[in-house]
Amino acid sequence: MFSLRVARGSRPTVLFRRLLVAGAAAGTGFLLLAILGYAVGHPGDSTSALVRLGWCVIPSAVTVHLAVVVARTEPNGRLRAGLAAAGLGQRGLPLLAAASTALNCVLGSAISLVVFLHLRGDISGSPFDGAAAGVLGAGHPLPFAAALTLLAAVPLIAATAAAVSLRPRQAAPVPAEAEPEEAEEAYADGSGAPSAVRAPAGLPWGAALTAIGLTIEVSGDGPTHPGSLIPLPGGLGAVAPAVLAGWALTAVGMVLSGPGLTHALGRLIAVYHPGALRLLAGRALQEEAHRVGRPLGVLCTVASAAYAVAGRYGLGPLTGFATVLVAVCATATALTATLEAKLARRHTTAALIQLGASTAFLRNAAALRAAVLLAVVVPLAWIVAKLAALPLGM
Repeated sequence: MFSLRVARGSRPTVLFRRLLVAGAAAGTGFLLLAILGYAVGHPGDSTSALVRLGWCVIPSAVTVHLAVVVARTEPNGRLRAGLAAAGLGQRGLPLLAAASTALNCVLGSAISLVVFLHLRGDISGSPFDGAAAGVLGAGHPLPFAAALTLLAAVPLIAATAAAVSLRPRQAAPVPAEAEPEEAEEAYADGSGAPSAVRAPAGLPWGAALTAIGLTIEVSGDGPTHPGSLIPLPGGLGAVAPAVLAGWALTAVGMVLSGPGLTHALGRLIAVYHPGALRLLAGRALQEEAHRVGRPLGVLCTVASAAYAVAGRYGLGPLTGFATVLVAVCATATALTATLEAKLARRHTTAALIQLGASTAFLRNAAALRAAVLLAVVVPLAWIVAKLAALPLGM
């Protein structure tokens, strides 16, 4: 009930982000229900149903990631004050975030169930009734216990991940000799950690995993027994298990190296006698590395995969829908993480404006950060996509 009250009093932009989460959960829930419909319609082809269910891990993961990032962008300042007044303190914030995230995802799951039943023909009297009856296993009884279990997976995982992401962290000690102003500045970002920029440690490991994955992809497409091949969705054929493992390692490596790469680019911008513009842009990019680096890695992974299969044909309606869903979720997550970083540095921006910095100067610094990221990330994603497409014969 408290989560509903918070949702009713939210700004339109906050509601829009929550609707994005609900829409992503609805899309993922519809895919899971479609797999269930395929399973009940083809009881003798359980292996294919399990493979389709395994591929649904990708849209489920990006949906959960979007829900967590949206939960971190909630207006937590006023909520902290209200929770403290209610006697819940900071420990109530993760519970509220989990409840709000679960509410958004349950709303999307309910919508997906209604749409699924409608397109299957179980709900009559509306336009497009039974339009996808053949694809969704119409004419066969639907096990509602299995349907509810599948629909409950994303809300539960997303709520747990949001609570873990917003759990109270132990604040680093501030030196006793620090002045009150210095102590306040050390925690100005509201995260409970000092403002000193620490380089993320995942870049070497991420680069190593990416290199290993690409090597396996290129060398693992040799002669393989047809029975051991793993089918791909959408009529893309089948690949060897080694190739699939290479794709997984490459994806994990790109996501893991995102924060470190972003931090390294921030240091590169500010290297060798930087002026005010390069210094501000580089410092801000280093500060944002922890927030935008991982969503950027996810977006690069999705873009590489989309480019790798762009020249392939035969994508079915459900596979095309899943591809669009993953791309939209990855893009929305990256944009939301950028907004989170902007909200985190709003006090710094206000201080710079008070010191005389113009809005054009701040926009130029933001444009410089974006240009450097695009100049480095886009070619890297293109190279990874080219190598990942080799097992597909492209």
